[in-house]
Amino acid sequence: MRTLVPIVSVVFIFACGGNNTQTYVNEQGKDKTIKDKALNTGADILQNKAPLSAFNVYLNGFHFYNGNMNAQMEAHHYVSQLNEDFYQAIIFDGNSKDSKIMGIEYIVTEKLFNTLPKEEKKLWHSHHYEVKSGTLVAPGIPEAVEKELMEKLISTYGKTIHTWHTDQQHTLPIGSPMLMMGFTRDGQLKNDLLQDRDHRLGVSSRERKKQRSEIPFPTVDPMANAWEKGELRQFIVSDQVDSAQDKHQGLLPQRTK
Repeated sequence: MRTLVPIVSVVFIFACGGNNTQTYVNEQGKDKTIKDKALNTGADILQNKAPLSAFNVYLNGFHFYNGNMNAQMEAHHYVSQLNEDFYQAIIFDGNSKDSKIMGIEYIVTEKLFNTLPKEEKKLWHSHHYEVKSGTLVAPGIPEAVEKELMEKLISTYGKTIHTWHTDQQHTLPIGSPMLMMGFTRDGQLKNDLLQDRDHRLGVSSRERKKQRSEIPFPTVDPMANAWEKGELRQFIVSDQVDSAQDKHQGLLPQRTK
């Protein structure tokens, strides 16, 4: 997989097919001033943005709010691979310049997922169906490269949190962060949502499904996708902050050396 990333990075830059999906909302606030624009331009030239430069793969898929299958939306993932077993993604509501950060997703391989406590696993979803169904795509890269990427992702698990619900037309990031889930079988994802995405991005999820038929179907951990068994978990804003009381215990967090 290490050799794949540079290839994907180069192709992504030149052929990702971006700027074809606009954000859901216009955010509140006045237009940037000339001074702000000058500051942004100067910072763009002078400042190092190493963490952002590592987000070099674009994935497009779909999520739904855990506890409400009917609340579905398209999600644009910009992914950084930290190592062979761990990815992190920034999720936007579009792929245009003014798209809003909708949330984040952490992606781990089966190896790391197996180390998680049982209750923690209930917050994660598998990617087996997203890959096999062709609904998860990497627009713009060669089919052979995309297939190699999907062969790695099919046995991974994701923990996804949306922080700005622009799909609900919120023009500010209000309300609770929400735990999101991925689809696990045919008939769950709304067809019009899928067809609109395919048309806009110039992809065919049906063809992707055929191309990936040879990818082995993984064994999915029964603790993932807990919503299928009626075990729902969701975040709420509360005045009970017990869970934060023992964090760091007054000590500064330690960095790796």
